[in-house]
Amino acid sequence: MKKLMVAICAFAAVLTLSAKEEFAGKEVVRVRDQPVIWPAFFSMGDLPETPDVVGLRVTIPYSSRQESVTGVDIGLWGRSRYYEGIQLNILRNDVKDFMAGFQVGLYNSVIRSDMIGLQVGLWNETGAFRGLQVGLVNVTGAGQGFQVGIINRAETLNGYQIGVINVIRDAEMVFCPIVNIGF
Repeated sequence: MKKLMVAICAFAAVLTLSAKEEFAGKEVVRVRDQPVIWPAFFSMGDLPETPDVVGLRVTIPYSSRQESVTGVDIGLWGRSRYYEGIQLNILRNDVKDFMAGFQVGLYNSVIRSDMIGLQVGLWNETGAFRGLQVGLVNVTGAGQGFQVGIINRAETLNGYQIGVINVIRDAEMVFCPIVNIGF
């Protein structure tokens, strides 16, 4: 078990390093509003003036005031602007601008911008992703990697879709059941 946790942390660190350089042809720049001072944070709703978190964040019932979280997020509903690490929230994982790592929950979203890593849930949604989406419904604007689910939809995709309904809107073959390939 200890080796698995070390491997997961190392993988998240590798994703973070590659995520800071460039994604989808544009440089990723992140600005922290407050200094990082919390190694563990227990969040209960929208507490004002909460700092960025590096380490563990426990969200009961939800949290939305942290600009940046790096580490592990556990609870019901986790929300932040930037996230690097593992989000394990039962109901929803929501990142506004940039995500590098894993999201596991019923509904996972990185709506406005980029995600590098893995999303596992009933509904996964990104503006752009590089990695893997596994769920009943997977939706992305631009993708590089794999989508595995019942319904997979992408505006553009450089990769594969495996599922019952596979749609790549700018591909030569827009709809293809079982396997769809985009280049």
